Amino acid sequence: MKVLVVMPFKDKHKVLMAQNFPQVEFTYERNPGKELVENVEAIIGNVKPSLLKDAKNLRWLQLNSAGTDGYCEKGILPMQTILTNATGAYGLALSEYMLAVLMAMQKKLYSYHDNQKQSLWKDEGEVTSIFESTILVVGLGDIGSCFAKRVKALGAKVIGIKRRLGEKPDYVDELVSLDKLNEYLPKVDIVATVLPGTKATYQIFDKEKFALMKKGAFFINAGRGSAVVEDDLIEALNSNHLAGAAIDVTHIEPLPQTSALWQTKNLHITPHTAGQYHLAKTLDNIVNIAKGNLQALIDGKELKNIVDFETGYKK
Repeated sequence: MKVLVVMPFKDKHKVLMAQNFPQVEFTYERNPGKELVENVEAIIGNVKPSLLKDAKNLRWLQLNSAGTDGYCEKGILPMQTILTNATGAYGLALSEYMLAVLMAMQKKLYSYHDNQKQSLWKDEGEVTSIFESTILVVGLGDIGSCFAKRVKALGAKVIGIKRRLGEKPDYVDELVSLDKLNEYLPKVDIVATVLPGTKATYQIFDKEKFALMKKGAFFINAGRGSAVVEDDLIEALNSNHLAGAAIDVTHIEPLPQTSALWQTKNLHITPHTAGQYHLAKTLDNIVNIAKGNLQALIDGKELKNIVDFETGYKK
């Protein structure tokens, strides 16, 4: 079997794969061409979707992301290809990012950082706390669940929104469906969204949603930029309706220098770096998911994190 790896595997990962799969021919290439893609049976990593339509031998594509943007559209992948994502790899990194930016906003650390650059000794006034706050986590998958556990441990009341309801986990106080979003927005102090980029979530956070949020609430988006109408977020912040927002994702990436987001009041932007491989553990997690799925493919067993092409979510 020929397997193409387009991820930045470290030497230890390559040794791990070679030891576990001596019968597999691995090719490590970050920027593969059409010929290489057409001649492999499996790919590990987010190869350009435009290269996949002629990959007639492709049995399995393991994404290095939890999101499946661009891979579920009709005609992108051959009919026989199994698509799996990296659900379970990013919970630690993303939840800690979300916790960090939330606390920085609540404690006005961004303002104090700006003051320090101006040699300005100034009291910025009252702050808020996670303790006894009400937090709405929109998207209670791996990342949302990891974040919910952390803020619950710090004394927050946590409401989780999930596409498919099941048994309520202990780390949320309430579990509701996405169609209840409008009902719950006025009840919470913090909205943290980790929704994937799908047709159902496209621009779901718009002027109406921001208006429903409490005055002085905080908003965090660590999912996909397509979930937010950016002009409406800008208005909600510049009008002081929201106390602050932190976004790791934008509709267009890289974010153009001309974007009004850069100059928006109390908006804190990171360039889609909360996940990726900045935390070494994340890459280890993805490698382990890929390793398990490759073994399952060879053994003829069911793979982990199989994606539903209709919804773009893990089945």
